[in-house]
Amino acid sequence: MKLRGDARDVYKRIRGMIEREIKLEEAKKFLDRIEPTSDKLEILRRQEYFKKSFSSVKEELEDFLLKVKPIKFRREFLDDRVLIVSEDEVEEAEKLNLCIVSTEPIEGYDIVLSTIGYGIEVELKPYEIAPELYVKPLWENRGVLEALANVFPNGVSRKILERLNELEDVFKRLKTLENLEERIRELEIELNRKIEEKLEDFKLTLSGRELVEFIRALRSGDIEVVLSKFSALNDEILDEIKKTEEELSKELGIDVEVFPRDYPIEVPPEVVESLRKSVERELKLELYLKSREVLEDILPYLPKLKEEIEKAYELEFIIALKRFSKGFTFPKIEEGGIGFVKGKNLFIENPQPVSYFVGKAREPFAGVKGSRVVILTGANSGGKTSLLELMLQIVVLAHMGLPVPAENAWVDVLNEVFFFKKKRSSYGAGAFEGSLKGIVRSLRGKGKKLILIDEFEAITEPGAAVKILAELLKVGISKGFYIVIVSHLGEDLMKELPEARVDGIEASGLDENLNLIVDRQPKFGIIGRSTPELILERLARKGRGEERDILLKVLRKLKK
Repeated sequence: MKLRGDARDVYKRIRGMIEREIKLEEAKKFLDRIEPTSDKLEILRRQEYFKKSFSSVKEELEDFLLKVKPIKFRREFLDDRVLIVSEDEVEEAEKLNLCIVSTEPIEGYDIVLSTIGYGIEVELKPYEIAPELYVKPLWENRGVLEALANVFPNGVSRKILERLNELEDVFKRLKTLENLEERIRELEIELNRKIEEKLEDFKLTLSGRELVEFIRALRSGDIEVVLSKFSALNDEILDEIKKTEEELSKELGIDVEVFPRDYPIEVPPEVVESLRKSVERELKLELYLKSREVLEDILPYLPKLKEEIEKAYELEFIIALKRFSKGFTFPKIEEGGIGFVKGKNLFIENPQPVSYFVGKAREPFAGVKGSRVVILTGANSGGKTSLLELMLQIVVLAHMGLPVPAENAWVDVLNEVFFFKKKRSSYGAGAFEGSLKGIVRSLRGKGKKLILIDEFEAITEPGAAVKILAELLKVGISKGFYIVIVSHLGEDLMKELPEARVDGIEASGLDENLNLIVDRQPKFGIIGRSTPELILERLARKGRGEERDILLKVLRKLKK
């Protein structure tokens, strides 16, 4: 369906309201799939899809859906491995751009791969040469996988998680390795604290004879006798050092002896670096081998994982639409007219529900004149423009296949919709010419059209406007277009167009705050008075001095 004039702006506002309900940026793309269409079967298909989706979707799943984000597998060049291939395979291997490629063994690499028997046997496939590039993103996005597993209990996410758990130990050790220096410093501090406590608590208890022997040993320099008295303390300190090294060994998965045997404990930086390199070499190889083994099982699941992520975005889109359209109803798609019961304008806060139609009369409008051309008259600020907007909102949402803000509605499938909104700051010959061209364009050609016009006479002389509008509307009537026009010239237009229906919105008085009391529900077949005397009365009651006297004089004359 084509949207012309200000109709496109109304659609953009509706779309913006829906977008604000969507909490995942990736889910907003689904809006592009439901742009207004003139295909009746597609509209009905969408309606059926949304009806089923709204009834089955579990809104409490949104907490999990909001944790879902794309999992990106990036191709990277890994400088920790070399791939040894035959001369015939060099070009193909280099195109993969995954690691150094050679036809002969090269020293200095942590991982040696080969297609010709010089290292770990591989095929020229990315997932065999660099399985970590697949496994690491999955491991880093375990939160996404867990969220998906909660949304789709029988999906592939849970299966992938089960296999990834086998890598937990190696990834944990890699994490320790990343912070090795910091970890060793933590252990140093803790170890020195424990030794200090032992030193403070240590008491040397000697008998008289032992004390004499101890003094003699000190004087003679017999260090073995002296040290023997402190052996228990020394053993306790060594025991603490060994316990700390066992703790670090467990964290790294390799036996280490890194802490010096004297006090205070301080590991030199070069010792830390040497340890890091040796552990890193082993962990890289272990990660490669385990990743390759795990990936062999989960690789077939990756396309389905992508589908699950897309399905999660779609579910968030459905939940957002359901939230947006709470209290709405799916319109009937049928020929002959456009109408709604107790519709509410989306752009107004706490709007008064309004029922209206153009075209064939249906329940609850039995007895009301049906017409494809309707002239809407009535009080300024009475809601005439808002009613045009509401009709357009219902038409747009219906053509998107979505429910509409009304208790009941029916919409004919249209090819084009035109909305000519009153331009408050545009007057004169230029504005008149532009508006006239737009309306004439809307009347060209054939097809099913809805044309909404807001106060055409505001930009030209009332006398000329009646004649021009009457002739233009006659063209629309002859072509069977649906036309709703807001005008203060209802009485004159009725004489020119007896087949049109004239409806009115009226003001009945002023409230205690001197605001117009308006029933925004149009009265069918009745011209709505613009009640200028109420506006004069409001101004007079607000006025002061001579200004008030002038307004009261005019008001008395008008009432006569």
